[in-house]
Amino acid sequence: MFRKRKTDKTTYGIIGLGRFGTALALELAQSGAELLVLDRDEEKVREMRELTDNAIVIRSLDKKSLQETGIQNCDVAIVCIGEQLDTSILTTLNLVALGIPTVISKATSADHGEILAKLGAEVVYPERDMAIRLANRLESSKVLDFIQLSKQINISKLQVPEKMVGKTVLECDIRARFGLNIIAIESDGNVIENVRPDYTFCAHDILVLSGSKDGIFHLNDWISEG
Repeated sequence: MFRKRKTDKTTYGIIGLGRFGTALALELAQSGAELLVLDRDEEKVREMRELTDNAIVIRSLDKKSLQETGIQNCDVAIVCIGEQLDTSILTTLNLVALGIPTVISKATSADHGEILAKLGAEVVYPERDMAIRLANRLESSKVLDFIQLSKQINISKLQVPEKMVGKTVLECDIRARFGLNIIAIESDGNVIENVRPDYTFCAHDILVLSGSKDGIFHLNDWISEG
């Protein structure tokens, strides 16, 4: 049975080692997180034992079987089962009933997500979110990366436009023009978090911006005007 060590680290339980669950487990393990992984596939579980001692084969996801693994001792449990809706829903219900502080469940549709949310889970849509990121990168060729936090708030990384090189933050004033805030600048391998109005943009700077998607598109249009 999994028992949390006496540490301040957040502990994670992952149920389902498909592509999403495996990728999540790898990232968390590489960050040094304490991890419990569960799946019915013995081969997948055996591979995970290279990352964590807490990799368990589980045949049934009923409440009693889940409790026997010790997953209720985790701070966060993530249900990475999407295609089998009934299994996803029942597993989420059981984890919430076990009193785990945070239960996160993968959804494959809006209806699926609505049910999971009503059960008390935080809902993620991995395929949809990846599609949004890709679409925005394709739509805005100057954008290096894009993360949507909400409909109004996005984080974007942008190579500094040539027309801004040699000018200061105040002179360009992209906040007034496009409603975008510069939250950091990557310059020569350094990250500048406190960006002053008199900072002069250099040719290889990368801007980290926050604001609306429309603001990013308007900035991109302005860049394309030459």
